[in-house]
Amino acid sequence: MTWFHPHFVRRRAEAGGLFVGLMFGVLASWFFYIQVIGRDHYVLQSNDNRLRVAPIPAPRGLILDRNGVVLADNVPGYSIAIFPPDPEALPAILRRLDHVPGLDSARIETIVRRFHRFPHEPAVILRDAPFDLVSALEESRATIPILDVQAEPKRRYPRGAVVAHALGYVGEITEEEMLSGKIRGARGGLVIGRDGLERQYDEQLRGTDGRKTYEVTALGHIVEVYEREQEDEPEQGDTLRTTLDIELQAFVDSVFPPGFSGGVVAMDPRNGDLLALYSAPSYDPNLFVGGMDPEAWRALSQAEDQPLFNRAIEGRYAPASPFKLAVAAMALKRDSVTVDSHMEIPCTGGLWYGNRYFKCWREDGHGNLSLMEAIQYSCDVYFYQLGLKLSLPNLLADGAEMGFLDRSGIDLPDESAPVFPAGTEYYDTRYGPRGWTSGVTLNMAIGQGENAQSLINMVSFYAKLANPDGAAPPPHLKAQGDFERRSLGLSEEQVAQLREALTLVVEGGTATGARVAGVSIAGKTGTAQNPQGAPHGWFIGFAPRENPEIVVGAIIEHAEHGSSVAPLVTRTIQKHLLGEAPSYPLRLVLPEDSAPEPLPIVPDTGAVSSNR
Repeated sequence: MTWFHPHFVRRRAEAGGLFVGLMFGVLASWFFYIQVIGRDHYVLQSNDNRLRVAPIPAPRGLILDRNGVVLADNVPGYSIAIFPPDPEALPAILRRLDHVPGLDSARIETIVRRFHRFPHEPAVILRDAPFDLVSALEESRATIPILDVQAEPKRRYPRGAVVAHALGYVGEITEEEMLSGKIRGARGGLVIGRDGLERQYDEQLRGTDGRKTYEVTALGHIVEVYEREQEDEPEQGDTLRTTLDIELQAFVDSVFPPGFSGGVVAMDPRNGDLLALYSAPSYDPNLFVGGMDPEAWRALSQAEDQPLFNRAIEGRYAPASPFKLAVAAMALKRDSVTVDSHMEIPCTGGLWYGNRYFKCWREDGHGNLSLMEAIQYSCDVYFYQLGLKLSLPNLLADGAEMGFLDRSGIDLPDESAPVFPAGTEYYDTRYGPRGWTSGVTLNMAIGQGENAQSLINMVSFYAKLANPDGAAPPPHLKAQGDFERRSLGLSEEQVAQLREALTLVVEGGTATGARVAGVSIAGKTGTAQNPQGAPHGWFIGFAPRENPEIVVGAIIEHAEHGSSVAPLVTRTIQKHLLGEAPSYPLRLVLPEDSAPEPLPIVPDTGAVSSNR
């Protein structure tokens, strides 16, 4: 039987027909899968190749002061982006756009790296593009078909540096933040809060982005807006109404002594509302909008006077004589003394303790004083003895209970924790079990030594003294309902006695130069020793005496004396209560050898002197 026998021919024909039928079956099944079962997948893949989705940035929410005055809003801005056909072509395209400002090699490298990580997002070239550049690019759109110029809201701070440390500023999200998964709606070019209220309430202020879908060619050329995709409109962030009084804040800025560093905090002691929070020197937060030039950033961040440093909440200073009121409160609470109690040793200008002589600020001494008088004249010798009477463990325990070990709880990021020993073990660890003496008690009793507090923490303490019950809520810039009040644990009579002593400080004590006609002010001066230069000046006061509505604290670095700072505080109180006050700035002489130093902590060595 040969190969061409009809039997074999028929068998081969049958096999061939079966094979062809099988192939048609496979192809039909595959076509069915593509057209029916896998349709959605392949349509999506096709759309991915020809559709690009660009976000429509949401305007950030407004930030207002307590009276509705705008502190942060948005103005029209523009961003420039491109839809490159593939990541490999992107560097060459960017180099052809050399007329775009800021598009140097470093910026090109950043754009390319980000596009490799997020290839489905448009490559943003420039944020906050100037209008003349936008106009030129729009005119040449036909020659740059992959270009997308989009209106984008731009943050604006109408009061600029006046309120910078309270508001903070905004900046573009980093790649690390995008990949962290911690930021809602993270995408390239997203603007987020970087400091201050902008950072604290970023989620509330940011809003929800919209989106616009573009149809592009295989070369990335934009054809048109894809009409079959519904455009999602952006939703603006929530408005944030703060407790700040911008007119009071601006007044503080106008009277703060030029050339000096420091901070001012004004607070309503009844509810914890912060009326002003100021730090000097300041900066213009508008500089950060749209991205800052690297050279400008280095100049600002490395400036010797540290304008980005918020001295109201981050600076830590020896609390000096304002802390004497805390020591007095501890002694009254423990029934160790009354306001009429005298110490065994009168003040003759200093006190010998062991082989060391601890000075009083007044060289000829104050004589034999009561506690009320010791507060009025800020007698160090009285408080040295009162500290010994209380003992160091009690000073530390009571200080922690009053809040000197903790942050104030203000609703701002980066508040510094105080330097305050939790117990005597601190000294054993730092100096060794025999490396320190009871002299640290004398230092602590006058607000020196291992004790460094922020301005906001000291104002929080004085807010408690300002209220009849000796309690106050934490300071805050956004009212959020009821706050837990923290108490000094004193009776109303004891609180009233301390307020009386603080009133005498202003009416006939160390702050007589700060008296204001028509307003009864209670307050305390302080001059904090600073090993790095001239002493820092403190003054914290509140008014009216009988029913305080405002407490104001100020710290001015290298001011030499607390009495020099008092007029700044009393003018601020006068402005708030009476609506007018002298607006000319304070005139202080800046010592030539002084240098900014935010952490003046005096070690327990050598003779000690306090201040007024």
